[in-house]
Amino acid sequence: MYTRFGDNDIVTRQAQELVTSTWTNNTNNLQVVHTASAQANFSTATSSGQFFIEVYNEATSSTSAEVQYAIAYGHKNGSGSLDFTNDTGSFGIGASKVIYNQYRQLHYNNDTTNFKFGNHTPDDIFVINIDRSRYKQRLTLGSLNLHISGTSVGVTAQQTIHLTDDSVTNGQFADSNLGPVFRIVSGSNGVLSGSVTNQLTVGGEATNYGNFYPQAGLIILNAGAFSGSTLAPTVTSNTAGKNHQRLLNGISESGHFIVDTTEEINSQFYFVRARNNQFNYTNNESFVDSSNNIRFESMKLNPKVFITTVGLYNDAFELMGVAKLSQPVTKDFTKEALIRVKLDY
Repeated sequence: MYTRFGDNDIVTRQAQELVTSTWTNNTNNLQVVHTASAQANFSTATSSGQFFIEVYNEATSSTSAEVQYAIAYGHKNGSGSLDFTNDTGSFGIGASKVIYNQYRQLHYNNDTTNFKFGNHTPDDIFVINIDRSRYKQRLTLGSLNLHISGTSVGVTAQQTIHLTDDSVTNGQFADSNLGPVFRIVSGSNGVLSGSVTNQLTVGGEATNYGNFYPQAGLIILNAGAFSGSTLAPTVTSNTAGKNHQRLLNGISESGHFIVDTTEEINSQFYFVRARNNQFNYTNNESFVDSSNNIRFESMKLNPKVFITTVGLYNDAFELMGVAKLSQPVTKDFTKEALIRVKLDY
């Protein structure tokens, strides 16, 4: 027996935002990080470590270890990494140039526009790419609190710089192929420290710390912002500077990386009404015989069954979803049942 839902039997609730931590097991602050020695390998020009290092929540020997994010370094001229070959014309073609061009394409959709932060156009960038399985629809605005340790870093040469997106103070400042872009500044919980967005000067040019791409789970840092500190990249050509490993050490030393993820949950409620004259019989083998006749005479006029499952079907009578009740509901001609089925998507 099938019963079609009426207009008042289906209610759609406006989407609600669910905010959780990005890290595994809903860990708020990723304080301790691990890497895989086999993956963080710099032995050759094409070793995976030259391109990126994956960061785990636990030792990779653990079966519950999961990638949290990857960290990389890019240079527009290929400095700070080994050249792929020493053939004529190949100099400057290395992992750092590949990384820079990759994210330049993702942001600008061309291979000529260079990254610019404030008034400063650095030669290189750091990239923190949150693993796609870790965030849902987007990273939560105002939730980024990233601390990086290193001698003489920050606006006033702190030992540890506190970075956040300035979504609360200033909001979105640009669009990109990766979605809206927010500045990364010194501050906390989306609030700029002080009143000046470009908080530091590099080469006489006012600049900030980078870009935050919430829809792409991406942080691109201005490598020039760390010049003069222990985190300053090595930019010698045809040299494995291991620059992203140096930044990772600064993040690990601070032991403070918080960022949340946001998911919009749409809910639809189905009110399943089993009236007194409906759903009082069953095809269960304990109720009917092989000829589909009721086994017990007393059950013909006074049946008693139990509702345990609700099936949702389309117009072609194809089963689209099943709702299980927490406990059976008794049903007979003297009882009616109203069951609310909630579908989140």
